[in-house]
Amino acid sequence: MWSKKTIILLGFILLKFLIQYNLVSSEYDLHRDEYLHLDQGDHLAWGFQSVPPFTSWISYIIKLLGNSVFWVIFFPALFGALTLLVVWKTIEALKGNLFALILASTGILFSAMLRINMLYQPNSFDVLSWTTFYLILIKYFNSEDRKWLFLGAFVFAIAFLNKYNFAFLLIGAFPAIILSEHRKVFAKKEFYMAVIFGLLLILPNLLWQYNNSFPVIHHLKELEETQLVNVNRLDFFKGQLLFFIGSLPVIFFALYGLLFYAPFRKYRLFFWMMVFTLTVFTYFKAKDYYAIGIYPIYIAFGAVYLENVLKSGWKNYFKPILIALPILLFIPISKVAFPNKSPLYIKEHSQPYKKFGLLHWEDGKDHEMPQDFADMLGWKELATKVENIYEKLPNQEQTIILCDNYGQAGAINYYSKNKKIKAVSFNADYINWFHLENKTENFIRVKEFKASQNELAETKPFFETAMLADSVTNALAREYKTRIFVFSKPKIDINKRLKSEVDDLQNFKSHNEYQK
Repeated sequence: MWSKKTIILLGFILLKFLIQYNLVSSEYDLHRDEYLHLDQGDHLAWGFQSVPPFTSWISYIIKLLGNSVFWVIFFPALFGALTLLVVWKTIEALKGNLFALILASTGILFSAMLRINMLYQPNSFDVLSWTTFYLILIKYFNSEDRKWLFLGAFVFAIAFLNKYNFAFLLIGAFPAIILSEHRKVFAKKEFYMAVIFGLLLILPNLLWQYNNSFPVIHHLKELEETQLVNVNRLDFFKGQLLFFIGSLPVIFFALYGLLFYAPFRKYRLFFWMMVFTLTVFTYFKAKDYYAIGIYPIYIAFGAVYLENVLKSGWKNYFKPILIALPILLFIPISKVAFPNKSPLYIKEHSQPYKKFGLLHWEDGKDHEMPQDFADMLGWKELATKVENIYEKLPNQEQTIILCDNYGQAGAINYYSKNKKIKAVSFNADYINWFHLENKTENFIRVKEFKASQNELAETKPFFETAMLADSVTNALAREYKTRIFVFSKPKIDINKRLKSEVDDLQNFKSHNEYQK
């Protein structure tokens, strides 16, 4: 027979999956980033220009399972459910009981985790990694058993191979440990053996970065120039308050307990870990959601502390209030935080979205749709139109489909029923996926509207036939008016010209330099 706690835990996990599968209206496609990650599953390597290799391994599994949207949703939902499980195990390690377990699980479930786990991106596993690593620290501080050092090294390696963002955890943890009684770990040979073990696990990725001239540095510079430049440090802190808004009292009492609650004395460094980590994130003007992995472990601490101080008398009345608070505060947020309304409805009822700052894009301007939602529109339309054009061409196997960005290329590859279609781009990892062995007779050019004004005039001289074949008509899509050009019967060696441009970009010139 299962225990009461096990049944409740399974109930939370089941509810997590049910909610995740019902968060997105059927009027939306997958997100721009998801297409890139899915395509990486066809090009397994120890690294990519924008991310480490872990996500590509999951993409490969998704493809083996049929590559359906069901599995694209499943894995981030799974990582979210496992995060809830790790928090549950953390509470048990801290000697918490049923109230603490329910309080923390409710706070984790009804939070920004639903939005993070909505998309197939490295972020879901990143949060799981942070939470798991924190639990391993707690386990080690409780027992000083060296096995936790090696398990921590393994989790570090997998986390690093998922997202380099994990380095911020280590940067925040190191000074906190130095300032605590646990600094004696640095005098143990097992610690350095574990460090070597972790470095060996990530060595293939480090070698890949070295052999490819460290594209992660190029990516970070490009990110800083195009996105982080518009990040406001005050907005960063506002975001921290919203992620687990229903659990803010729990997180507050966690920090209080870490400073003043005697049973938490050995964990006091966790207070300083949060301070140091948030300071580093703020200094580098990181996006607010980069820090979301910090908080689940503090919800566990706070839940255990509150369970111990709300034991009897009138204090018991606070227990149902604390459990209900995440749900009550989440209800109004859920009406705008997810694409569960039609795009037209959002356009006509934009005020609530504007109130929460959701119409503010990374370009620093307000738009009609939240950026993530606009990035989930127009892709099927684009892929269908490109495929229809492709099917009418002679010599289909001698066709190159060149797109402006990875979203366009990935969406065409994902939705096209004709698996001979392999769109590429000079953007992101697609620069490494060109196949120029066969002679090119047809050139389909998918181009963003603003950059397409002179496409016919500039490219037509190199072909005998040229035409603007179609465009994206969904006015609320971020790809609205993206144009599809078709050029046939080249007058020059197109492959040679493309190879020259690919070679230039593979030398990691910035995209802006290339355009100039």
